[in-house]
Parts: sequence; structure tokens; C-alpha cells
Amino acid sequence: MNVDFINALEEIEREKGISKDIIFDALESALISSYKKNFGSSQNVIVEMDRETGEVEVFATKDVVDDDAIEDEFLQMPLMEAKELNPNYEVGDVVKLEITPKNFGRIAAQTAKQVVIQRIKDAERDVIFDEFINRENEIITGQIQRIAKNNVYIDLGKTEGILPPSEQISGEDYNQGDRKKLLILEVKKTTKGPQIVLSRANTGLVKRLFELEVPEIAEGIVEIYSVSREAGSRTKIAVFSKNPDVDALGSCVGFKGARVKAIVDELNGEKIDIAIWSKEPAEFIANSLSPSKVVKVVPNEKEKSAIVVVPDYQLSLAIGKEGQNARLAAKLTNWKIDIKSETQYKEFIEKQSLKEEATAEKVEVEVESLNDGNMNHSEQGSDENADEGLDSISSEASDEISDEK
Repeated sequence: MNVDFINALEEIEREKGISKDIIFDALESALISSYKKNFGSSQNVIVEMDRETGEVEVFATKDVVDDDAIEDEFLQMPLMEAKELNPNYEVGDVVKLEITPKNFGRIAAQTAKQVVIQRIKDAERDVIFDEFINRENEIITGQIQRIAKNNVYIDLGKTEGILPPSEQISGEDYNQGDRKKLLILEVKKTTKGPQIVLSRANTGLVKRLFELEVPEIAEGIVEIYSVSREAGSRTKIAVFSKNPDVDALGSCVGFKGARVKAIVDELNGEKIDIAIWSKEPAEFIANSLSPSKVVKVVPNEKEKSAIVVVPDYQLSLAIGKEGQNARLAAKLTNWKIDIKSETQYKEFIEKQSLKEEATAEKVEVEVESLNDGNMNHSEQGSDENADEGLDSISSEASDEISDEK
């Protein structure tokens, strides 16, 4: 190795941000392994590199011991022999003996090349990881590079991301060369470098798309309260405005529906319902069941459940295909929702009334029975008292007759 090598390391330090000292330390460790591999030494070996010239020297180190205490000649040196090298050596000192092989320069050059390449790869991986770890839950645009074992690999420029089957939209086509907007779901550090997991099915993607398309959301004037989604089919999003002069629904829909249409197109026609969030649970629940009309909401705040009454002709619309509309509304509001038509609700109320009447009648009967029991007991007590009175009178009369005699 020579001055050109040192210059190359300085260039790498400037371009890649890899410290020259880190490469030197890695080189010295790698050269020790190379020496032992090529020369099979059992000695303690150290390699020193000159930071200015790149010159490499290999040393064997031995501990100085008493002349009669030698146990391993590869690792130890008797004191007498050490003093021949330098009279100042004492027991416990470490002697360095240069053992640089003649052809070690070639081995060092090959090792240096491998180490530098590996270090550059590691540094680039670290840079990519540091860049993407701070971008989790952000949206990114990538091009489909290849598809293997149902995994879609996305070209993100500096690196490649993976879209696993669980994060793909059901029924969506993925063709090589297509460009897609994706959510950076997770960034993992692996032995092969950073693994960037992407998503098209996560609710976070819808949030980020609304932030891109709706300036009021990006600026914080309109806020997204919650999102519930069945990817590829339907999404419900609840929004509210911090500024009374700004219409949250109108901001999200846009002029002639342009803003929401752009999001629907990006999600390949996925239906999107926008509901207005309200502090009042009944109002929020009614809004969440859009596009169905709601006649009445009977909330039970203790159990976080509600009975929702809709017109008879809109019952199926409120419930949705396979219960989807009701299911998404329940996820959006985090309330249990029981949807009934007006007819069903009247029948429900009548049944409740009948139950209450039956309960009331039962209570009256029990009270009457109890009262009857008390009266009978009182009458019986009176008769017993009367009998006791007659007995006492008879006793007194008997006593008087006895006295007269």
C-alpha cells in the first residue's frame, strides 16, 4: 500500500462520510485474520499501519517471564532472552517482534480492498436506514421493480422497499413499471441492510393522501379525527374544522369533488365517505352512517352503545352490503351500533312497554298477597286475644265463688 491508497481513503471520507480511522481500525483487524489464515501462526499477532504512508508491519507479542517459568514459547519469552534484545526488559513486560512476511504487502492490498468495499456498503446501509427510520408513516412514491412469491418490490431510488401480501389492496393489479403511492410502514435493520416495509392497505395511507390533496388538513385548520377502512372496498373518515369559517366537509371534497376524486383514483375506485365529527355522540354516530338518513339515535354512554333508527326504506343502506356500512361506522366512532327501522323500533318499544307493564302488575300482585297475609295474621291475633280475655274472666269468677263459700 502507498500514498495513493491513503488519498483514496481521504476521498471516501469526503464522499461517503466514513472516517479514515474507522477504515484503518477495520483493516488492522482484518489483516490479523489474514496473517493467521495464510501463515497459521499460534502467536499473539498485532498489525500496525502507518496513517501517513500506509506501510504495514506485523508484530508478534510475547510476555516476559522468569527463565524457568516458560510454558508456551509462542506466547512467552524468558527474561534472559528478552534482556539480550533490550537490557531494560523486566518480568511482566511485553516484547514486540517484527515478523512481517516478504509478500505480506500483496495480502494486505487484497484485504484492504475487501474491507473498504464492505465498509462502504455498511456506511451506505447506515445512511439509508437513518434516512428512512425518520420517515416511518410517511407517504412515498415508488416504481414497481419486480414481483416474487407474492411480494412486490418497489424501487425507492437509493434502495428497494417490499410490499408484502398482507399490505396489498385486495384485487389491485401490480405490474412492473407502475408507479404507486405507498406508506412507509416499518423500517428494520437486518444483516443484509435496511428492510423497508411498505403498505397500500393501511389506514395511514388514506390520512396522508388527504394531507397531500387538502391544504386545510396539511395546515392544521381541518383535522382528521379517525379513519376506518376495508382496503379496496370502502373507507370512512371523520373530520372537523378548528375554524368556524372553514367547512371541513367542503374542504375535503373540493370544487366539484376534485380533491376526493384524486384520492379515489389513487386507490383504484375505493369508495370514501366523509363524516363530520361532533362532541355529541348521537350526532357523530348519525353522521358516521352516511349516506343513510338517521331518524333518531338513542345512546347509552355507560356501555358506549347506541340504537339508531332509520327510515324503513333505508335499513339495508344503513347496514350496507354484508354489514359493511354499520361495521365501518362502529370502528369510526368506537361505539357499538344497533340499527333498527322505524317499524322495528316501534315493535321494540311496544315489547319493552309490555314487559314493564307485566313487571308492574307482578309487583302489585305480590304487594296485595303480602297485605292479605298481614290482615289474616292480625285477625287471628285478635281471636287469640279474645280467647285469652274469656279465660281470664272465667278464672276471676271461679275465684269469687270460692271466696263466698
